[in-house]
Amino acid sequence: ELIGGDVSVSTAKPEVIADSVSIVSSINPGIPILCGAGVKNQDDVSKALSLGSKGILLASGVVKLSEPRNVLIDLIQGL
Repeated sequence: ELIGGDVSVSTAKPEVIADSVSIVSSINPGIPILCGAGVKNQDDVSKALSLGSKGILLASGVVKLSEPRNVLIDLIQGL
């Protein structure tokens, strides 16, 4: 429901990230969890990483823009 939307999963449902990290880590701690769904700014990136994500997936929030470079520069500031 959050994929391709205007609200990041890290804002709307941070427990989805934290719970996913917890469940997967308990089964196989070597599997990194990537976060996607509404990630649009550096706050979204920082929050997802603080919840245990090892990386960020990007799609419509970047590719639909006329100036994707500007958004990518903003996003990396969240690292």
